[in-house]
Amino acid sequence: MKVKSQKDYTIAVIGSHSALDVCRGAKDEGFRTLVVVEKGRDKTYAKYFKTKGELGCVDEVLYVDKFKDILSLKIQNELKKRNCIFIPHRSFEVYVNDYDAIENKFNVPVFGNKKLLRLEERTESPNQYDLLKWANIKFPKRFKNPKDIDRLVLVKAQQEKVSFERGFFFASSPKEFEQEAKKRIASGLISKKSLKEAIIEEFVVGTSVNFNFFYSAVGKRLELVGTDTRRQTNLDGFLRLPAQQQIEAARYLEVTFKEMGHTAVTLPESLIEEAMEIGERFVKATQQKFSPGVIGPFALQSLIRPVFPKLEIIVYDVAPRFPGSPGIASTPYSGYLYGKSLSMGRRVAMEIKEAIRLNKLKQITT
Repeated sequence: MKVKSQKDYTIAVIGSHSALDVCRGAKDEGFRTLVVVEKGRDKTYAKYFKTKGELGCVDEVLYVDKFKDILSLKIQNELKKRNCIFIPHRSFEVYVNDYDAIENKFNVPVFGNKKLLRLEERTESPNQYDLLKWANIKFPKRFKNPKDIDRLVLVKAQQEKVSFERGFFFASSPKEFEQEAKKRIASGLISKKSLKEAIIEEFVVGTSVNFNFFYSAVGKRLELVGTDTRRQTNLDGFLRLPAQQQIEAARYLEVTFKEMGHTAVTLPESLIEEAMEIGERFVKATQQKFSPGVIGPFALQSLIRPVFPKLEIIVYDVAPRFPGSPGIASTPYSGYLYGKSLSMGRRVAMEIKEAIRLNKLKQITT
């Protein structure tokens, strides 16, 4: 029987979020690539980064009317026909918007443990807070009732018009919570219903760092691929104003936290050991609670604050899948390990390639 190689497989992904990162990494490791695109929002993949000789990284696009159509038997059969391995990212989750279907009806091999995807939603039970508790990882204090607010908090509520985006606002007392909530409801950003379901978290003052990890199920090893921080609109522009102008702008401007990209950051080496230990505890908790545990990429989005005489890592968000920060290749950590800087897309492709070589593909897909 002929041993299969990466040339016998196609790496597939939904055309959003970090699809180009996935495709470039796959192409560099010798895979064919396919992007599932919605009609009307396809040019990035079907034109601008389409493979043309040595240029581009998207070999084929597969059209759907809506991303949720990827669950249809027709589209799944097309993916299977091409021997696809599918890479999930955040847009896959939010556009499909059905974790039961992802787990039970999407029968294309998925790289990673798709049972973990739903834990990203704070409204699920169990969710990422439970996972962090099991892993003994610190996270911001939660307030179940606005009446209990006794410090500066960040309120996270689903937006009214864009249900997969969250509307954020600050409050430091029950009275301020009511005042700020009324403003957001009046502007149409959130609804009374989403406010009732909002998450209220202590606002931790610290430096934002996303730890982008990779757990190799083939090599049984945790790796720090890169670190980055978020750029958000219009928060970034607001913070660049002098204090007096911030006060003036706050009278008419509703500060938002919509993610617009990421920038690379580096760590003092004294923090690496603690970061790796937190990552190892996370991996172990997922293995104990959701066998076989995390496979491949995950991100622990964190704040680092001073607790004299040390620094403390507080995790405020968990991404149990491919992160949306292709710029992490600009940080040195994968280079320290491999002698060359790797994108997360390339690291994923390397793992799949090695699993194919060792006939262990079933160990890294669900």
